[in-house]
Amino acid sequence: MKVFSNNTKRLLFAVCFVLSFQSYGQEEKPGASAQELADKLANPVASLISVPLQNNFNYGIGPYNGVKYTVNIQPVIPFKLSDNLNLITRYILPVVDQRNITGLNTHEFGLSDATVTAFFAPKSKKIIYGIGPAFLVPTATEKFLGTEKFGLGPSLLVMHQGKGLSVGFIANQIWSVAGADDRADFNSFYTQIFLSHSYKSGANWGVNAEITQNWEGNTTLISLNPMMGGITKFGDQVVQFSVQPLIPIVGHQSIKPDWGLRAVVAFVFPGS
Repeated sequence: MKVFSNNTKRLLFAVCFVLSFQSYGQEEKPGASAQELADKLANPVASLISVPLQNNFNYGIGPYNGVKYTVNIQPVIPFKLSDNLNLITRYILPVVDQRNITGLNTHEFGLSDATVTAFFAPKSKKIIYGIGPAFLVPTATEKFLGTEKFGLGPSLLVMHQGKGLSVGFIANQIWSVAGADDRADFNSFYTQIFLSHSYKSGANWGVNAEITQNWEGNTTLISLNPMMGGITKFGDQVVQFSVQPLIPIVGHQSIKPDWGLRAVVAFVFPGS
């Protein structure tokens, strides 16, 4: 249990760290463009390079009260295809440290499977949308951390954005198409419905609901996640911080945590 105590300390430190910089961002007012930058970061298909590090802490998972800490490395890289069309590529590479998930006194650490999404996003001032393929790439370094399957399927984003207000959803459905024959097929749907509000200082708050449906295992996981954050600078480097309690609403006892917390640090390159 000593390791979990260390994880708890990390969690508390991350919360204090994020909140302190959120306050700093409000006091220092990084600039007139801070709100515009916050709005762009709320738009998953904005033409903006960012590298978020999403820290997820989940406690009380399954029959052994397992603990799971996941760092999602999530670079977003846009490509201009024409004056009216962008290709927005999003990558999620999870690094997982978990205990008592697959059994009592078990421990797994390593990479999980990566997800790569490519959105073709026409420029629009009213309804913003993007559509494209999503890929599951078997990058897991531990058997219990991945599917050993390669998958693909469609992804979709629809949102409306005004100054200071963003609302919409992002979704994908992925099926396994190749991989280890002795592993279960992958068939999963994911969607996130989100709303956020930003201020001139770059501070922002919001809420999102995440829904994951495993069709193969017939399990559903739904969480409601309030959010608060802000934008500041380290020298010339623009950084966004946010913190979210993860409130589980629906889920099978084998996958539903008792509670969770998410802390995000995103390195932003607005000039790109």
